[in-house]
Amino acid sequence: MPQLGETVTEGTITRWAKQVGDSIAEDEVLFEVSTDKVDSEVPSPVSGVISEILVPEGETVDVGTRVAVISSGDGAAAAAPAKEGAASAEAAPASAEAEAAPAVASAQPAAAAALVAAALVAPPRTGEAAPEPDQPSRAAEEAVGDAADEQNRGGRVLSPVVRRLIAEHDLDPNSMRGTGAGGRITRSDVLAVIDSRNGRGAPTSPAPRAPAAAAGGPALAASGAAPVTALAPATAGDHDEIVPFTNIRRRTAEHMVRSKQTSAHTMVAVEVDYFGVENVRAAAKGRFKETEGFSLTYLPFITRAVVDALEDFPHVNSSVGEDALIVHHDINLGIAVDLDFEGLLVPVIHKADGKRLRQLARAISGQASKARSKRLTMDDFSGGTFTITNAGPFGTFMTVPVINQPQVAILSTDGVRKRPVVVELPDGTDGIAIHPVGNLVLAWDHRAFDGAYAAAFVKAIKDNIETRDWSAEL
Repeated sequence: MPQLGETVTEGTITRWAKQVGDSIAEDEVLFEVSTDKVDSEVPSPVSGVISEILVPEGETVDVGTRVAVISSGDGAAAAAPAKEGAASAEAAPASAEAEAAPAVASAQPAAAAALVAAALVAPPRTGEAAPEPDQPSRAAEEAVGDAADEQNRGGRVLSPVVRRLIAEHDLDPNSMRGTGAGGRITRSDVLAVIDSRNGRGAPTSPAPRAPAAAAGGPALAASGAAPVTALAPATAGDHDEIVPFTNIRRRTAEHMVRSKQTSAHTMVAVEVDYFGVENVRAAAKGRFKETEGFSLTYLPFITRAVVDALEDFPHVNSSVGEDALIVHHDINLGIAVDLDFEGLLVPVIHKADGKRLRQLARAISGQASKARSKRLTMDDFSGGTFTITNAGPFGTFMTVPVINQPQVAILSTDGVRKRPVVVELPDGTDGIAIHPVGNLVLAWDHRAFDGAYAAAFVKAIKDNIETRDWSAEL
């Protein structure tokens, strides 16, 4: 199972593109994998024949788990080194000793085969430290380490995330039944034991901490929070339908709950008059679509206005660190993308402050297309500093989004519709006109700044949208 990012610990194989006995070429798609960060197509590292599939579709396994065997056409092992950056995999000899070694060309007899393994780790941004997960006590870590050694000698391997969960909840891995490949204890196995011990409630873990800030160091957590007892799960009736959660649905739920537990959420909204934007958009949209190949919506205009406002209010473009606010000087905008109601991904437009309206429109359209065609890489997800979610196409009035951790704010763009507004006439009197109007809603972390700062920020966005000469941007 590939590791599609530093914090990814497991993945779900959603589709095998090839079956046992099929031939496959190097770099041809082998399978699709879904993680909490990305849905990706994994290419084959070598050419050959699929001789064995070890993990069926729909099964979730830890990073590093062997998922398939590829043999060369004459039965000899096929192998290839890992490729940097892009989606890739390593081939290694089929032996226990080879599992932790780099892939090398196999010179074994015809019975040897290539084992598809992981080779995808996104490096931290330049000048930044990699995030560090919460650590259990040294004594607990050592105790679990001893038990893990026994597990490993018995052919049952504990992944780092499983080891950490066991240590945090003072569990005995030797008394646990593993449902993973070869009896491996998986993260789900540990969580099931924790739920059982807590009467099917939520794990009573220590007070949650925010994910590490993008510039390194653990994020500040709210202290003194009382433990929350979860209600028992709902049960289905005779006329109910049970729809199992997909991997992306489960990960989204975990991330949203963690965000609400971490940040002091609050919101502020502002009404925006898009009269100036609409005049320019209506005049240019036909020519724009002809030259660019996609429609010109309100979102690029809003995004451009947000970028300029972030430069004037830099604390909105930040993360909460250890007793400090970490202000990011690069503006990397995350744009939420809906996947036909099956899930939500947030690819990032890096250094958006260096792009004008047309470039931002291209970047938004390009990232959305890559998300829907499962071509996003970890680079497309890394380093986000502020997020925009666009519910406007559905005609929403006001949407209060959940902060995308470890960021401190997220902006929702709601529906734009024609409304009567008061305007000042040339003679100085007031009149009524019909203008396109919509709301912008900012959800922000009250630990990072106060309401006056947040209100001034959204007012800056509003002023940018309503007063800029947008024709010059196009």
